[in-house]
Amino acid sequence: MSPFPFEIMFEKMDLLERLDISILWGHYEISVLRFHLTTFLPGKVIDFHNHAEFEFHFIPRGKGTVILGDQQYPLSEGMLYLTGPGVMHRQEADADESMEELCLHVNIAEKPRDDADPWEVAEAEECVEKLRRLPLIPAQDYHRAMKCFLEAYEACDGKLAGYYTSIKHLVISILLKVTRAYDAGGMGAAAPVRDMLTYRYQYAVQYMEANYSSAVTLENVAEKLNISSRQLQRIFKQVHPDQTFSRILEEIRLQAVCRKLEASSLSIEHIAESEGFTNATYLHSVFRKRLGMTPAAYRKARKIHEQ
Repeated sequence: MSPFPFEIMFEKMDLLERLDISILWGHYEISVLRFHLTTFLPGKVIDFHNHAEFEFHFIPRGKGTVILGDQQYPLSEGMLYLTGPGVMHRQEADADESMEELCLHVNIAEKPRDDADPWEVAEAEECVEKLRRLPLIPAQDYHRAMKCFLEAYEACDGKLAGYYTSIKHLVISILLKVTRAYDAGGMGAAAPVRDMLTYRYQYAVQYMEANYSSAVTLENVAEKLNISSRQLQRIFKQVHPDQTFSRILEEIRLQAVCRKLEASSLSIEHIAESEGFTNATYLHSVFRKRLGMTPAAYRKARKIHEQ
């Protein structure tokens, strides 16, 4: 028999429940009330009851039955079901076999916020509305929400860096994975999509700004973006028709030279080489063409201006 992966959660059964977990998600506040693994011994019955909150039930091992409303359903390893506020339900373990259950109880209250991300608001709204309308029948844990319980326990038990934040994310993951288990059509709220032209241009320029002092080429910048050098050329042409890759790189290097001329007394030859120019002669040529003066004249003019 393979080991039960959730066995460790029996060692400190109330570990996660000791945490005061409150999550702001969109225009909702999610408060975690129960978060644990429990065992129903063979034949154990939990008679009809309901809760004021949402209760997420998962069966990681064993089998039994659940009555939801007036309908009885079989339960077995890998299944889940949700009981929303006020839903009457009755659980019973198999007469000959115990049944483990992972439980998450959460209260979901509206809490509008002016600073909430609109995309997050849309996704949270859709998820919560779907949870309220899910059918009262068990489903398979197709998206492995149960693993979130173990991840949360291990993060908390080991006091891993950022464990509280990780656990909050895992709680939201459980909610989303449950809706996905019932939802063949997927979520309707579209995630934000990048303008890939602008994104690739900005990424290319940022990479050039970070690496201008070395041998930056069109080919290695394109490689970082996982596109061809021809594609990158087209991107530069579309965003700035009058500026080529070489022209922008030269401008970045020229600005860096100007800063060094103003802030240091290093030789022009040293500055030229440290900021990506082949040599001082080439720098002189670029300076005269772009600024109408030599680097030495620029340095002198800036120092006079500062005085």
